[in-house]
Amino acid sequence: MGRVYNFSAGPAVLPEEVLEEAAREMLDYQGSGMSVMEMSHRSAVFDQIIGQAEADLRELMNIPDHYKVLFLQGGASLQFAMIPMNLMKNRVADYIITGQWAKKAAQEAGQYGKVNVIASSADRMFSYIPDCSDLPVSKDADYVYLCENNTIYGTKFHKLPDPKGKPLIADVSSCFLSEPVDVSQYGLIYGGVQKNVGPAGMVIVIIREDLISKDVLPGTPTMMRYQVHADNRSLYNTPPCYNIYICGKVFQWLKKQGGLEAMKERNEKKARILYEYLDQSRLFSPTVEPSSRSLMNVPFVTGNPQTDAMFVREAEAAGLVNLKGHRTVGGMRASIYNAMPTEGVEALVSFMKTFEEAHEPCTKFSV
Repeated sequence: MGRVYNFSAGPAVLPEEVLEEAAREMLDYQGSGMSVMEMSHRSAVFDQIIGQAEADLRELMNIPDHYKVLFLQGGASLQFAMIPMNLMKNRVADYIITGQWAKKAAQEAGQYGKVNVIASSADRMFSYIPDCSDLPVSKDADYVYLCENNTIYGTKFHKLPDPKGKPLIADVSSCFLSEPVDVSQYGLIYGGVQKNVGPAGMVIVIIREDLISKDVLPGTPTMMRYQVHADNRSLYNTPPCYNIYICGKVFQWLKKQGGLEAMKERNEKKARILYEYLDQSRLFSPTVEPSSRSLMNVPFVTGNPQTDAMFVREAEAAGLVNLKGHRTVGGMRASIYNAMPTEGVEALVSFMKTFEEAHEPCTKFSV
């Protein structure tokens, strides 16, 4: 079998052009005589790699000068603790719960202080984004936290809430670099790279400088202090060198595609192809309210677990892989990140139409 269409939610599809270039450089990176996997993180060659990666990311996202870019280990989940350890000065924080990852982040923060849930969509299994137009932000809250795109449930904040003067903290793991963002609206924005940017094992944190301080919670490990990493340009210890290298290539690939405006147009087109089919299908149903739908993660069901399982098996045999929904919700999920070509979404819809014709339902399942 050749290359498949990989709809995994993470680790996820990467641009073939990037993979091919990395393969060519595997044994000898640009005449250095060694792989990036082998070279010292203190070398001039790697210093150029990490410096260029940061410069390209700053250009892509138009990151203001008073924000630091940190390439850190531990993935997004380590940020669930690192954020309150560094930012929860008053031991109070407000959380918006729109899915499992925001819920886990709130639970982790609860170990360090009081967590107020100021909005939630748990009442309808996180199938929508709650009204955040006038949040009851706590006067003594250190920050307001949200997960901007909910990978499992397929929802997305299309308008950021007003944190009423508090720093807005956002997990953007599954929508990272999928569209333009105004970084200045956030105090801290972070994303695990394995969904839309690079290999698993790294998180990129973009943090406003005034939030970086020596004043952290007692017992905060040295490796979990933003100031330590900011002061050392993400080189306090041996960083995830190969991840940074691949992410840097993805940043360059994104620039060649036309940047984040171009990616947004492409992603909207791909999502529209899939959602338009789902909305008229007699067998498959989307599970998210239209106003809250993600461009990156599209969950859907037939209403019959056996039919769902059959669809996943037959799709995999047809080269459409990793369509099984998250274990907590079942059904199916197509993650159509930046590197998923339009042809992949078209192939999925074509297969779904064929499957639907062979399994004509008596009634369409409704959410």
